[in-house]
Amino acid sequence: MKRALVCGAGGFIGGHLVNRLKSEGYWVRGVDIKENEYGNTNADDFVLGDLRDPRVCEAVMEGGFNEVYQLAADMGGAGYIFTGENDAAVMHNSALCNLNVLEAAHRAGVEKIFYSSSACMYPEYNQLDPDNPKCAESSAYPAAPDSEYGWEKLFSERLYLSYQRNLGIQVKVARFHNIFGPQGTWTGGKEKAPAAMCRKVAEAPDGGTIEVWGDGKQTRSFLYIDECLEGVRRLMESDFSGPVNIGSEEMISINDFAKMVIGISGKNINIKNIPGPQGVRGRNSDNALIEEKLGWKPSQPLIEGMKKTYAWISQKVEEKSLVEQD
Repeated sequence: MKRALVCGAGGFIGGHLVNRLKSEGYWVRGVDIKENEYGNTNADDFVLGDLRDPRVCEAVMEGGFNEVYQLAADMGGAGYIFTGENDAAVMHNSALCNLNVLEAAHRAGVEKIFYSSSACMYPEYNQLDPDNPKCAESSAYPAAPDSEYGWEKLFSERLYLSYQRNLGIQVKVARFHNIFGPQGTWTGGKEKAPAAMCRKVAEAPDGGTIEVWGDGKQTRSFLYIDECLEGVRRLMESDFSGPVNIGSEEMISINDFAKMVIGISGKNINIKNIPGPQGVRGRNSDNALIEEKLGWKPSQPLIEGMKKTYAWISQKVEEKSLVEQD
């Protein structure tokens, strides 16, 4: 039986990844500084530990692993990443996790390690036109990310690839583009755009108004969690190291995205654009390389994943409302 360690198993993508690996017959250990808040972990063993501590990283490697998935990071949505107020924590905490996990994996003789990078590492100068952003993997340099979060991701990509060149550990690097789905953070300030939009619409009364940061003309693409995990697993089984984009090519403006969620809800809701952090003007996954190297690219329409996500978040909003009424 193959053994896998999922770092960040208490988080959204990590929790889903544990379930995916279990469905494939793996023995899985999860580790995180927090337990999965929605109980979305079926790991055979779950360690509550801080990966900023090298002793924790060394301990969780015990028993040996065929594969390690490093998703642990200090991160959140635009309200957390782009205000500048959390830059020191984001860079310090995420870099320490990556330095410690990678070194411990190397020392433990791990065969393969996956690192989840982000589309936030792409240069801002290629993402100024909301209708024509450039996010091919080859466009990463000269480097100029729009946030410290992106700079840390870029540094860590180079860290992992240098370990592969110098020390022989097999490395896989994917640049995620806005992964979303049920059982993720949907309130509290760290939620990302899909969850935040679903929450706002679910909370708004029929005939009400929701606020959207910026002019709403900024563009993004969003990828449903199941397709993200399919890409991750295909990358791990391939002979390609990356970095490679794992994202959707279905680009949409944020105002149109809000209208999509409103349509799913069946409500009549107005949109009010207000000043707020919004990141680059345009971003969309370029899937030419993943299709070339893996013979696959994501294909599920955005609205299908959003229907599932809205149903889950609207239920959470309703549950929260009932608790507050009590």
